[in-house]
Amino acid sequence: MFRAMSTAPQSTLDAEVARRRTFAIISHPDAGKTTLTEKLLLYGGAIHLAGSVKSRRAARHATSDWMKLEQERGISVTSSVMQFEYEGFAINLLDTPGHEDFSEDTYRTLVAADSAVMLLDNRKGVEERTRQLFEVCKKRRTPIFTFVNKCDRVGEESLKIVSDVEADLGIMCHPVTWPVFDGNAFIGVYDRRLDRLHLFDRDEHHGSRRATEEVLSLNAPETRARLGEAVYAQLRHDVELLDEAGHPFDREAILRGELSPVFFGSALTNFGVEPFLREFLDLAPPPLARESSAGTIAPTDTRFTGFVFKIQANMDPRHRDRIAFVRICSGKFTAGMEVGHVRSGKRFRLSTPQQFMARERIAVEEAWPGDVIGVVDRGTLRIGDTLAEEGTLEFGGVPRFPPEHFARVVLLDPMKRKQLDAGLRQLTEEGAAQVFFTSPTEVAGPTPIIGAVGMLQFDVMLHRLEHEYGVRCRLEKIGGRYPRWVVGPTAEIERIGRERGRSILYDATGAPLILFEDTWGLKWVLDRETALTFYEAAP
Repeated sequence: MFRAMSTAPQSTLDAEVARRRTFAIISHPDAGKTTLTEKLLLYGGAIHLAGSVKSRRAARHATSDWMKLEQERGISVTSSVMQFEYEGFAINLLDTPGHEDFSEDTYRTLVAADSAVMLLDNRKGVEERTRQLFEVCKKRRTPIFTFVNKCDRVGEESLKIVSDVEADLGIMCHPVTWPVFDGNAFIGVYDRRLDRLHLFDRDEHHGSRRATEEVLSLNAPETRARLGEAVYAQLRHDVELLDEAGHPFDREAILRGELSPVFFGSALTNFGVEPFLREFLDLAPPPLARESSAGTIAPTDTRFTGFVFKIQANMDPRHRDRIAFVRICSGKFTAGMEVGHVRSGKRFRLSTPQQFMARERIAVEEAWPGDVIGVVDRGTLRIGDTLAEEGTLEFGGVPRFPPEHFARVVLLDPMKRKQLDAGLRQLTEEGAAQVFFTSPTEVAGPTPIIGAVGMLQFDVMLHRLEHEYGVRCRLEKIGGRYPRWVVGPTAEIERIGRERGRSILYDATGAPLILFEDTWGLKWVLDRETALTFYEAAP
């Protein structure tokens, strides 16, 4: 049974919860997610000069893309956490991998978020990756805010974009800001809720600094003259049309995930970014209650609880560290506090907690619900683990995915086997890979097999093994793509797994799984072999 304890004054806990916002940004690759992340950090004062992943000659790289491989390729392949303050709000921005091959990391990060910003390219609207991530948020009833990016470039009509989002995703939309164009030039946004017209000036900084703006009321006498008759008339027409035919603003529908507030802007030039940030922080929910094995846990319950949603090794290669990312769900966290590791039943002290700005870390003395802290871990924690001040409640919902691609690991230097085993073990514990063997007794055998959800994960594994563990390998692809963990008589498992089109593998715990080469063979076995029980993920 969950019992509250007074580890912090209730009024202080309530106030800290109310000012926190924890959210993730989701998008299709190349919609500008990393750029928008940089600009939110810029306006939050966390950085003073925004970088760009697009310039290969630039000395800077995007703050969120800290891994060398990400810097080389200009893509995000790992989740980052960025924490900063803005106008009294404490913000936890959970940046997610942009590439679909890293869906696992993205889905786990979304579990730790209380809301999501869906970023769209104004020329392309809803794309496949966006659609997939939207469905994940929809199932969790996560509030979704839409930011239509790249308005500095000619794209689809704004009304069409809103209509397409509603038709494609099945969600109502309410434009909060609306773009203002002078011909093809994007000059500002109008905030319908606050009656504020934000007009932006282009400068020589090319978006690396905050945009200079002029703020007017749409109904002010000087606004017509400032915009010109044609631009003013078009804006009035659009606003009146939205007021008459659009979905009305409904804060409760937003919090239920039924209505998406829509914003327009250009992350590259910073136009519309700060109006979006201000409105988002006002409308987005503070930390939400979480379901657990002991019932619903409110963030304002005074006993500390949290769960691990990500593990990352070698964020600082000089120290070979391993960090578990913990989302705080309730209560006050203080450095040095003792917590229970629910899965093992053991207790340990969290003595060196950290908070993040991508790879940069600072020690913290306290943290609150909604915050993400980094815990130095020596191999005890796993993704999905619950930490609790007392009791045995557990949080669920952190997804696990079966691999879809398999390859044998061929070690180029046999003397490096110990380092290979250490690297594969670490990657498995991070959730970045799964390691298998051809017999239950071959855990240290010559040919480990790795499984991944996406092919790009193989490239990242090879890169990390070489640069973090000093191990050079090559991979030999295996034809099977459809694994099923299996429970039942050993003789039956052996019989079925040795037939044509199948093979038997064993995971790091020795649990067997059968790897099928095609869906027809998988279905045939599932329909006929009633003596065995099959699972898509390890039971």
